[in-house]
Amino acid sequence: MNTVKFEVRDKIATITMSRPEKLNAINNEMIQDLFESFHEVNTNDDIWVAVLAGEGRAFSTGHDLVMSGGGERREAKPGVPSGNTDNLYTYLSELEKPIIAAPSGYALAQGAGLALLCDFRIAADDSKFGWPQVKRGIASISGPTILTHYVPFGYALMMLFTGEFIDAEAGYRVGLVQEVVPKAKHMDRVYEVAQMIAGNAPLAVRTIKKAAVTGRAIPNFADRVKNSSQWAAKIRESEDSKEGLRAFAEKRAPTFRGR
Repeated sequence: MNTVKFEVRDKIATITMSRPEKLNAINNEMIQDLFESFHEVNTNDDIWVAVLAGEGRAFSTGHDLVMSGGGERREAKPGVPSGNTDNLYTYLSELEKPIIAAPSGYALAQGAGLALLCDFRIAADDSKFGWPQVKRGIASISGPTILTHYVPFGYALMMLFTGEFIDAEAGYRVGLVQEVVPKAKHMDRVYEVAQMIAGNAPLAVRTIKKAAVTGRAIPNFADRVKNSSQWAAKIRESEDSKEGLRAFAEKRAPTFRGR
């Protein structure tokens, strides 16, 4: 992969968008590199949580508007999904494993959309968020589709209609990010949280994510309870569940294996 750096350590995968000279603008090659990275997260049993970050001064400024054609679209590896940004949005929204976004610097348009499709966001205090497409005569896809479901509707429309940026503290106030950390300590905090997640039972974490995501589309409370109960039942007899209860009774730390 030429536009994304991928590393796995202690059950944590780090996906780093790496076109720093272009502020990690997303071209066709990066889309496919991201598909491959997220596919590896989804299918590798040794990965329990992932972090999405950007190299250099930006998380990502979104679609590369300068490069004609958006870069080379190479053929996908066998078994790996491919497509355009819309397909990548959908694929990321369906990942079973937890993904933490670690925005720093500019997170704009498609870049901000990718951050919002992660499960939560821990932002550096220098982060700037925005959907400036209207300033270029372009209609946003991720803004009306994703942003309007994560922050108050009127606030989302104000951002989309004006194209103005907001800083990390404003993003925190409206729920766009869940934590703001000084730049110098940013990734330390991101990995601290990732390690907390990786220390828990992975099947339980994934089941909770599945129940939460599917439950958002269920309007009736009793049906949401039933949905979560059905998902929880699927892992009740798992080895990890038995180990967790056994370790609690024996007053020791559990050893989870993802089974």
